[in-house]
Amino acid sequence: MDLGITGRTALVTGASSGLGLASAQALAANGVRVAMVARSAKRLEAAEATVDGDSVTIPADLSQPGDIGDMLTASREALGDIDILVANAGGPPPGNFASTDLGAYPEALQLNLLSTVAMCKHLIPPMQERGWGRVVAITSISVRQPIDQLILSNTARAGLTAFLKTTATEVASDGVTVNTVQPGLHATDRLTQLYDDLEVVASRLPTGVLGDPGDFGRVVAFVCSESARSITGASIPVDGGAAKGLQ
Repeated sequence: MDLGITGRTALVTGASSGLGLASAQALAANGVRVAMVARSAKRLEAAEATVDGDSVTIPADLSQPGDIGDMLTASREALGDIDILVANAGGPPPGNFASTDLGAYPEALQLNLLSTVAMCKHLIPPMQERGWGRVVAITSISVRQPIDQLILSNTARAGLTAFLKTTATEVASDGVTVNTVQPGLHATDRLTQLYDDLEVVASRLPTGVLGDPGDFGRVVAFVCSESARSITGASIPVDGGAAKGLQ
């Protein structure tokens, strides 16, 4: 299927592994020029070697506001105007209400909420001027159904979802779509950090298998496509049927 985005440019954060890397791979496979962002230059170099297409790497730490401005400047210098933003960041440390100190919240909010707000403030207005743009944030199924022991992630990602839903309605008439894709349990390094036995985890899903990052990346690429021009303000679960709610 031709997604109609050949020649477009994309900025993908958290792109050195997992779902961010899978998204960068899928976009590049569809002819998109991709700027891959993550903290580790070494890991980015290894990740870029798995991307079949036109890509550049830009080391930056989204938990540091100063890094974000420098990264956005570097991405524009490398690719020109950015047509697609895929906002992704690693999850903050696990913990619950009792074990999580108040001081842990600002860093989590910076990493998983404010960094994306900053990128949107920089990238969306030029998209509006050009009459075309795509913003896709990789959040979590926890926005629908909070996950135990992940209070920081639950809080930050819910706030980001509200920001993006609001923004989507304000920029839709300018040809810019804004959506979130909500992963459940996928076979990534993050999952191995949270759980000891992945076979047991998979057995609890209705599908009985963990999600494949490559499949997830192709969902993100489709949301960025021309065919998805009428999908905006949506929160799309990709969770193997884990969430039990009707919405």
